[in-house]
Amino acid sequence: MHKKFGKYIGVALLAGLLVGCGNEAASSETAASNTDGTIKLDTLSVGFVPSRDPEEIVTATEPLKDLLIDEMANQGYDIGEVDITVGTNYEAVGESLSAGTLDVGFIPGGTYVLYDDGAEVILTSTRAGLSIDSDNPADWNENAPTEPTDEQVTSYRSLIIAGPSEKGQELAAKINNGEELTFEDMNSASWSVMSSSSSAGYIYPTLWLNENFGKSITDLDKVVQADSYGSSFARLASEQVDLLVTFADGRRDYEDTWTSEYGRTENIWDETAVVGVTPGIYNDTISVSKNSEKMDEELKAALQEAFINISETEEGKEVISVYSHEGYQVTEDADYDDERAAQKIVQDLGIQ
Repeated sequence: MHKKFGKYIGVALLAGLLVGCGNEAASSETAASNTDGTIKLDTLSVGFVPSRDPEEIVTATEPLKDLLIDEMANQGYDIGEVDITVGTNYEAVGESLSAGTLDVGFIPGGTYVLYDDGAEVILTSTRAGLSIDSDNPADWNENAPTEPTDEQVTSYRSLIIAGPSEKGQELAAKINNGEELTFEDMNSASWSVMSSSSSAGYIYPTLWLNENFGKSITDLDKVVQADSYGSSFARLASEQVDLLVTFADGRRDYEDTWTSEYGRTENIWDETAVVGVTPGIYNDTISVSKNSEKMDEELKAALQEAFINISETEEGKEVISVYSHEGYQVTEDADYDDERAAQKIVQDLGIQ
């Protein structure tokens, strides 16, 4: 994170629609002890943001239900059912945590700080580092494909990626020739972005535009909002858009579908290029609801231990890989102060 962000404080007041995730009536369930001393919970609800195709997330996380029930049993909890949902957007999960209709949420830092009045972070994800980690977009293109490393990291970058369209290739060629892009270059392209609380898909690309051109995403003439990164890459492949924004390096997740589902004949590394790189973003969170009637300090501690233990099993690693998570470490609210600074800048730019 650039140090200049650290001098800002505050949280962006962005609006989100609560639909499709955790929209059950608030549970009146309270914890009860069994005769053997275990604490009984009828249900535990877990929500995921749709950073990938929702059906893919639902399928990939199905084993988490039994894994979490079994691991929580080791922590002294008898959970009858784990209910997993995928929000229709990032805000839906944040709203559900705030409302107390969702107990646990897998949400990025940008969504967390937006809803931290009703959500509390308990874990930060760790991911494999990448073979490329440069501020210079040309370095990503020269050294492609991006590969994972053995190092575990707690931050990642957002990339602005040009696709195979004529305009996308024009911008890529300028970068690879050592030229600097202008705002006119960026504004002449069509963009696919994520929802406004997405760190990699909106907030940090806005900071990049502001830092380089004194502009924001709202100043661009041709912007469409995607419901998932998969949708963004599909649009890029079909040349409906010239640029997309994604976590680094999202192309690794869509390398196969680029040709098998998105209709391209050449590989994604040859047909795309990085044209912008943001500062580092603190990793995704596992957060809990402050307003869930069943949530207390003991349950939070048990969930921390349970998710860490699950992430250390082969089956657990497979589940959390849907978000490119490889493990978890205990974190605290202050670790996301830089994210708050980023949101404050976005707020000051007038993005609502």
